[in-house]
Amino acid sequence: MQTSGEFSKGKIVVKKSKGVGRLYNRNHFGKITTGNKLQLDLLEGVFLLGEEKLKLFKNEEEIDFQKLVEISAEKIPRFEIKYLIFKDLRKKGLIVKLHDKKDVFDFHIYKREKDERNCFISAFSERDIINISKIKHLIDSSIKKDGDLWFAIVDEEGDITYYNVSKLDISGTTNEHKFSKTTGFLLENRIIIFDDESAKNLLGKEFFGKPFGEGLQLSMVEALYLMEKKVIEIKNIRGKKKISFITFKNFVKKNQPDIDLTLTVFRDLKKRGLIVKTGFKFGAHFRAYSKKPDETHAEYLIHVVDKDFESSWSEISRAVRLAHSVNKEIMFSRVDNHEIDYIKFGRLRP
Repeated sequence: MQTSGEFSKGKIVVKKSKGVGRLYNRNHFGKITTGNKLQLDLLEGVFLLGEEKLKLFKNEEEIDFQKLVEISAEKIPRFEIKYLIFKDLRKKGLIVKLHDKKDVFDFHIYKREKDERNCFISAFSERDIINISKIKHLIDSSIKKDGDLWFAIVDEEGDITYYNVSKLDISGTTNEHKFSKTTGFLLENRIIIFDDESAKNLLGKEFFGKPFGEGLQLSMVEALYLMEKKVIEIKNIRGKKKISFITFKNFVKKNQPDIDLTLTVFRDLKKRGLIVKTGFKFGAHFRAYSKKPDETHAEYLIHVVDKDFESSWSEISRAVRLAHSVNKEIMFSRVDNHEIDYIKFGRLRP
């Protein structure tokens, strides 16, 4: 059954009480104004017109779907993206509203029960470039409003991918141990420890490195971390000359320009009780375990980025899809000096 509405001064108003009751009380469209009239926003009007639930008139002349789309596209920034998301969520049975123009979000989900959490939605196009600091700002804003944050990304065919986005305070159960000091030898792009007792302790207690004969091979970030802890000193395997921390770090930086960022995150993850290994085969900097690797699979894939990191949505999509396929959570660790935020992207099906 269709309801009639009037379009005047950029607003859509439904006056008949039956139409008001049907749209507002039953389906939560619009807002009630003076005289028990119902005012719809333009997105709601386009949706209801497209679903043939509304007939719209201006000075007794009917406004069709195309005309209202043209009007709405002029009035609402990124109208086509917002309309497709609004339509999709409404068709899924969710009550979605355009958010306050002064706020950072595009939509919020109407709460039907008191104990339901607030939910805020930011709308994006597939071609948008995203900035990790903007994402942090959106997460912080949703936390202040005691709500969850969703991202809705519309691709070129109009299909929509949803993510829930949050900050995680990750932790594990592995305590840091005290190790006897030992020597590591530089061999190409890894460090080798030949002392079998030290190798056994480092691998057995905190799962550093991988076996190398009776000894142990360490990644560069593991070696730098253990040098900071005064656990190992490093020597050149040929001349047996001792290499200082600064010299070794500069050597590593030639092949790993982001080593300062990755070492900062590695250090933090270890403080949090996690076991940290390379994430190369999963396209990330690290994979992390909350328990011993022989007791569980790695729960997290962690990609290290600085505070100015920008990316396309296609890169994010690939990372999330891969993590999902191997039953892991993907997180971007945003590093701003010594402040680190672990930002999680999870696939969502509203």
